Amino acid sequence: MQFPGLIPLTVGTLLALGFLAGAFVNYRKKRLIDDLPTSKALGVFIGVTELKGTAESEEPLTSYLAEKKCVYYRWQVEEHWSRTVTETHRDSRGRTHIRTRTESGWKNVAGGEKARPFYLKDDTGIIRIVPEKAKIHGERVFAETVGRENPLYFGKGPAHEVANSDHRRRFLETIIPLHASIYVVGQARERQDSVAAEIAYDQSCPLFLISTRTEKQISTGYGRWFWFFLVAGLALLLGGIAVYHLIGAIRGEWLHYLIGASGYLLFSGLIWFWLAYNNLINLHHRVEQGWSQVEIQLKRRRDLITNLVSVVEGYRAHEREVQAAMAEMRTQMLATPPGKAGPDYKGLAKVIQVTLEKYPELKASEIFLKLQENLVNTEERIALARDYYNQIATFYNTRLEQVPDHYVAAIARLHPAVLMQAGDFERAPIKVQLVT
Repeated sequence: MQFPGLIPLTVGTLLALGFLAGAFVNYRKKRLIDDLPTSKALGVFIGVTELKGTAESEEPLTSYLAEKKCVYYRWQVEEHWSRTVTETHRDSRGRTHIRTRTESGWKNVAGGEKARPFYLKDDTGIIRIVPEKAKIHGERVFAETVGRENPLYFGKGPAHEVANSDHRRRFLETIIPLHASIYVVGQARERQDSVAAEIAYDQSCPLFLISTRTEKQISTGYGRWFWFFLVAGLALLLGGIAVYHLIGAIRGEWLHYLIGASGYLLFSGLIWFWLAYNNLINLHHRVEQGWSQVEIQLKRRRDLITNLVSVVEGYRAHEREVQAAMAEMRTQMLATPPGKAGPDYKGLAKVIQVTLEKYPELKASEIFLKLQENLVNTEERIALARDYYNQIATFYNTRLEQVPDHYVAAIARLHPAVLMQAGDFERAPIKVQLVT
């Protein structure tokens, strides 16, 4: 072995490992996006969440260059410069030579970025988005290159030019327009100013993304970067081996290439297995979390019903029909897991409406109306929790059947989840006052 050849071999190996790490960072983000079911704004629960809707605001921003209404904008001004450089050097005979060359490029001379909390709106309602520290993909709405004679040159750009300026400036702006379709992945948390959820930066969350691109476009983009880094890492490793052979004049090169490529691919496979195993375990926990959310909402409804029963009994203490309905509701102390024997649950909104129609005097009870409002809201949350559970469970079951995840699931001893069948729920329309 020749010592000088170890240097490029070591460098190539380290670079290959660095590119391999970059490949699986992108693969992890791709799997996260692919594994998250899309939640509804009204049914967002605490944890990593994926949402789709439109960007709305009560007080939208006006972008700096395009002057369009938006919830986020980023702008920059670049100025072109060029100069002639004279260089002096000596050749091997000691003779002096003079040569000239031209350098040019674009220099960033101004720019800015602005965002404020806004709302994502879908067919169920709205949820607050706090964009601070998010990775944002917007739309390019402004891109112009102008000379000094254009009012834009000094009107939106700095008053002083850079050295060796060619008197050309390029103005660029990217925004998230008001009402634009957006895709959001981030951590859901409880708002401090009200009993509601919001999406905001969290250090423990692997991805906080706000984009005008579609989920498929983002997933495909991360997939392409994964393959680029993976192939580039292998090429760097083989390149290091090739230089090692050239410097050391080593024979039997094919064996070194085979060992290097096999080791790289084996190591990549082990990392993939580790990530795939962890992703399936995370999906399993999300299924359990989805079910726990159904239980939480049912317990909340049970507490509301207890108070509701007291109010109704005060008006019609001996009404058999109402008493029987309320008694049945109170038996639903806990949710029965799908696939197991036990009482199912039904929507209560219709029962309450019938009670109101039979006993109009209840409409005058402020307590009853408040309980009714909370109960209907809880019904909607139960429906959304059920939908979320079915979505994540369906995706989880699909993953368990797909190759190669099927074999990883067999090693982890993971089994399909049972879907929920009950669907007697209604959602009330939600009205919001936003800028049109």
